[in-house]
Amino acid sequence: MKIIRRKKVLYITGLFTVITAWLITGISGPALPTFSLFNSAFLIIFGYTAMVYDINEKRVPNLLVMLMIAGWMLIITIMMFFDITNAIHLLADSVFGLLTGGSLFLLIYLLSKKGLGGGDVKFMAAAGLYLGIAGTIPAILYGTVLAALTAAALILSKKIDRKDTIPLVPFLFIGIMITILT
Repeated sequence: MKIIRRKKVLYITGLFTVITAWLITGISGPALPTFSLFNSAFLIIFGYTAMVYDINEKRVPNLLVMLMIAGWMLIITIMMFFDITNAIHLLADSVFGLLTGGSLFLLIYLLSKKGLGGGDVKFMAAAGLYLGIAGTIPAILYGTVLAALTAAALILSKKIDRKDTIPLVPFLFIGIMITILT
């Protein structure tokens, strides 16, 4: 029971730390439109949750991915009532982000004979909705390069061998945070 409580406290503390850092660095610049603010906040919350799951359980739950998509749908639906023109542009950009993130990772998943997890594919597709095409590609590049460098360092230090796996979502989350903050 104490372990479960400790994990919840660590999760909540970490989530608040990430959101606080994002608010301090993200809002100090030019003011973000309200919908962009909600979009980024939802992505950070869902991304952090996926990262914690991937670290602890080496998987990303389907329910979390469905909630990510539902959260995005809520934002776009509300935006349609207030600013239909920008909502339509955001919708198109988001669909291209989903297709880019999802198809690129699906291709890697199929070619690598499941060297990449299915949860990573679904997570990046859903994150592509929030990031759009212009944010999905840099987030993938930052995350995968960081993961590759970390894996190389772990292999060279003999902490893991070439057949071991490391969770990818934490690195993708860092890539997403870098993309959001720049």
